[in-house]
Amino acid sequence: MKDHERQPAGQARLSLFRSLWYRSRSEARDDAEAGRSITMPMRIGVPPLQQVLRRLAMGLLVLALTTLIVYADHDGYNDNSDGSVGLLDAAYYATVTLSTTGYGDITPVSDTARLVNILVITPLRVVFLIILVGTTLEVLTERTRQQVRVHRWRTRISHHVVVVGYGTKGRHAVETLVGQGIPKDRIVIVDAQRKSALAAGDDGLVSVTGDATRSETLLKAEVQNAARVIVAPQRDDTAALVTLTARQLNRRATIVVAAREDENVPLLKQSGADTVITSSSSAGRLLGVSMVSPTVAKTLENLMTLGNGLDLIERPVSEAEVGEAPRSCSDQVVAVVRGKELLDYTDPRLARLQSGDRVITVSRAVPAPEQA
Repeated sequence: MKDHERQPAGQARLSLFRSLWYRSRSEARDDAEAGRSITMPMRIGVPPLQQVLRRLAMGLLVLALTTLIVYADHDGYNDNSDGSVGLLDAAYYATVTLSTTGYGDITPVSDTARLVNILVITPLRVVFLIILVGTTLEVLTERTRQQVRVHRWRTRISHHVVVVGYGTKGRHAVETLVGQGIPKDRIVIVDAQRKSALAAGDDGLVSVTGDATRSETLLKAEVQNAARVIVAPQRDDTAALVTLTARQLNRRATIVVAAREDENVPLLKQSGADTVITSSSSAGRLLGVSMVSPTVAKTLENLMTLGNGLDLIERPVSEAEVGEAPRSCSDQVVAVVRGKELLDYTDPRLARLQSGDRVITVSRAVPAPEQA
């Protein structure tokens, strides 16, 4: 084959290599940028003071070992001051040698001493320096480890829950999700406040610090791959912008939004919210019920608090329950989800349960599983 016939194939390979190189550079740049805003859960390790004491003990051990090696062959060394090398002189030589100070007043003169310096003391010097700068190296490599963890997390996370806002509403939402069996590593927090993001990290959650109304912030949380999004900021206008941005990035996710005022519910639904919970009207209704019947209000509080007294649970109909009446279920059925329609227990169409139905029941609360 002639050279001009080989050239197109060579150029194609070169273009492929360039494309892969630029892609790896782009991914590394994205991971570096994400590493500055994504907070991974802290891994409990050895306390810093214990690490320092451990390294100090290792350094002293290396120093003592070197001293013994030098003193064992002290006749092979020469001290310019008096010609002889004692135990103190051996310790002095070991100290200045391992620290690479090397004054030169004590030198190996015999072949054995010089060979020991080459094969033993020089490697010990390297070990000693590694121990001394271990803390500095750990600090320098921490950023690299963070980027590696972030890259691994971003490549694996999908069908997770993104919670925007880690205030009172966001925290209680996360507690409920965890109580319902969703593991913490499937929940991602987005908050503009660094303090809140760090608090989420302390709670064992991955968090992203940034403005959730911006696409790049939600992309760092992998919202495009999320199954559910909970929007719980402090302001309704912020909630609307976050909902709109999240819906543009993910058309399939279920988006639940917390709003303060009822008048903003239509706007939030137009922005892409599937469900809107109004905190002010809900609190007002609960206040009214509390005035009329405190026991009813207490029952509602139990139903809304997972693991406390009574729980409202949605579950699929079992095979044994298909064809039976809702009242025959072991737990109290209050509603049934059939297709996309919600039917309450008084609906005449609920004479018999059907395959594919999902029942909403009131059952005795089960303690939430402990999370590591």
